Amino acid sequence: MNASSPPLSLHQRILGEIEGRIRSGEWPPGYKLPAEEELALAYGCSRMTMNKALGELARAGLIERRRKAGSFVSQPPAQSAVLAIPDIGAEVAALGVPYRFEVLSRATRLATKSDLKRLIHEGPTSVLVLHVRHFAGSRPFCLERRIIDLATVPDATSEPFLDLPPGTWLKARVPWTAAEHRIRAVGADAATAEALSLSHGTACLVIERRTWSDGCPVTSVELAYPGDANELVAVFTPFQS
Repeated sequence: MNASSPPLSLHQRILGEIEGRIRSGEWPPGYKLPAEEELALAYGCSRMTMNKALGELARAGLIERRRKAGSFVSQPPAQSAVLAIPDIGAEVAALGVPYRFEVLSRATRLATKSDLKRLIHEGPTSVLVLHVRHFAGSRPFCLERRIIDLATVPDATSEPFLDLPPGTWLKARVPWTAAEHRIRAVGADAATAEALSLSHGTACLVIERRTWSDGCPVTSVELAYPGDANELVAVFTPFQS
């Protein structure tokens, strides 16, 4: 260090040391960090200072914070696909055809074990469950099955979703800080086939997505698209640290 350089603040030292452990591989992807109070004690700082530092590391994508579960080292960008969260209405508009959607069903309930697993939530919590069909012109474009954690997004309880579909509404209301995509090809089950006007077993592109806001689960959604009318395209550049 240059002799004229100012000394690092405690906040900078915490960020630098934790980042160094992650990038060196001492704390590998998936590693659970010590509890916030343990780190605060080790660095001789307040929990508020440590919480701020961990929040900054989460925003930088180095760690993932999960409410009640702790903080975990994220997969580095070189090892995971990074995809934007698209707006279905904008996707349809880009095709040059009219867009509309309809809410097929909605229910508010105490989260089931399956709901908690999808949200990666230890519970208990209440959720809003939505089934939504999106159209491109007169053709069904996508079937959406969504769970919203009402502890994180309480306003969703009274939202009728008449003007905006759930995904667009959430993006405008709740800034997400972390997301996970899982993409697979499946044969349409009976309900999906009926909703998308397909034959039973027709290949569909299914995108499962979870989002978090500062470590709190926001939503888990499954989007099913007719496989013969959709493709997944990613444009990317080499990762630069």
